[in-house]
Amino acid sequence: MENAITFRPTTDGSKRPLARNRILSARFMDSEYAALENFAWSKGMTLSDWVRGVLLHSLEGPGEEQMEMHIFTELVGIQMLLMNTLEPLLRGDKIVPEQLAILFRQVQTTKAAKAQELLAKRSQNREK
Repeated sequence: MENAITFRPTTDGSKRPLARNRILSARFMDSEYAALENFAWSKGMTLSDWVRGVLLHSLEGPGEEQMEMHIFTELVGIQMLLMNTLEPLLRGDKIVPEQLAILFRQVQTTKAAKAQELLAKRSQNREK
């Protein structure tokens, strides 16, 4: 949203950006503030500029986040397919087309739940 700056005309006919004159406030514990500040600095930004960017970006909707989840779900599906096909092939077994069709359907119907399960496990591990 950095490009969405609103301008106002001046007396000499030039345009000047509108001043940012509204402030939002939130309270954080010292440890939370330090973590947020360090993260912003790691991005080369001040904490206030980073927070502003995050908030304005959230107005654009969940498009990027949804796409990331879709990509992650597809990667989980590919992983499931590989794990379920490579093992029998490495044992020297053959997979008949009917078995492969069943496997494709299973992956299609279960990949989203498996992706959610993996994300839940990762967030639990982060909390520990």
